[in-house]
Amino acid sequence: MKRYNIKVNGITYEVEVEEVNSELPISNTPVAITEQTPVEGKTLAKAQVKKVPGTGEKIECPMPGTVVNVNVSPGDDIKKGHVMFTLEAMKMENEIIATRDAIIIEVSVVSGSIVNTGDVLAVIE
Repeated sequence: MKRYNIKVNGITYEVEVEEVNSELPISNTPVAITEQTPVEGKTLAKAQVKKVPGTGEKIECPMPGTVVNVNVSPGDDIKKGHVMFTLEAMKMENEIIATRDAIIIEVSVVSGSIVNTGDVLAVIE
């Protein structure tokens, strides 16, 4: 097991990397950080694990890009045609609009997030 320090947006994270040989099965299951780890005098917050409600409808990203604006937050009551997100893709700004009246249950991205096709942007009721 090797230890590395990785700096992301000015915050240093300490990670351990385990060498995997071809005999061990590889897991594609995402892993969440569950403990606070002090690094260079800073404490990292615990990861938030959010459950997606079974009754909600996912709003998925139509194309890869960067989220420029997030115009909704959980609990908002939105109407059909409301601009929920602005996405920059291929140097063009694209508006992600509500296709129906709804209530925002969860917002999964923030301004500056890099997203791919199919990523969940929000969950509506």
